[in-house]
Amino acid sequence: MNELLSYFNYPFVRYALIAGVLIALCAALLGVTLVLKRYSMIGDGLSHVAFGAMAIATVCSMAPMTVALPITIAAAIILLGINSNSKIKGDAAIAMISVGALALGYLLLNIFSASSNVSGDVCTTLFGSTSILTLSESDVWLCAALAVVVLLVFVIFYHKIFAVTFDESFASATGTKTKAYNILIAVVTAVVIVLAMNLVGALLISALIIFPALSAMRIFKSFLSVIISSAVISVLCAVSGIFVSIIYSTPVGSTIVAANIVFFILCTVIGKITKKS
Repeated sequence: MNELLSYFNYPFVRYALIAGVLIALCAALLGVTLVLKRYSMIGDGLSHVAFGAMAIATVCSMAPMTVALPITIAAAIILLGINSNSKIKGDAAIAMISVGALALGYLLLNIFSASSNVSGDVCTTLFGSTSILTLSESDVWLCAALAVVVLLVFVIFYHKIFAVTFDESFASATGTKTKAYNILIAVVTAVVIVLAMNLVGALLISALIIFPALSAMRIFKSFLSVIISSAVISVLCAVSGIFVSIIYSTPVGSTIVAANIVFFILCTVIGKITKKS
């Protein structure tokens, strides 16, 4: 315990924990809605778009957030529009956008990047190996501001999001502007995806969104209890993953996802035991 507490003396550990907790909390809130709406793989598609946008930012020597955020938000809205088009089904749209963005991003990094270690840069972006441990104070403040916006959206529009999540047709019949709230969910998803890239990397973001929600659903049934328990599980996995990665020098993103897998197995076992009793 004393060894763990001693790590708080290092600013990069404090920054990583603050950002990790905020990102994990936002991802968990969003994950419940996406899983219930069967939009789980949208996170995967948008993460690849964010990778392509960050590649553009790297080539143009621009701040990654300023490029990745608007491009990913635009892609989220476009993807939602494509999903409503019967000519291109949802899974095909996600595959088309995600694979295209991933390929173009890697191509740009190889052709125009001035870095001598392109493979290392790509690995860091895809798997979040060290980026969460190199955050600056300004990165943490930006993460905190965006996280507050996401949390406020869920608090203010909780009932509308609940209605759109469970029965979109009924919500539309009662006068709820379902398309507007779907776009809101898509925009929030894009923001969380860009934030989470620093934590677990582009390829592992879906795990951060999906696993806590599925783990909570193994035990709890009501929407509110699933959201709360999902947030708690996600934060615990993020904190434990960051500490384990620091102590044992393992990749941060993969360690956090491994912690989520362990929690999912535990919740599955607990859920089966409680059902039998």
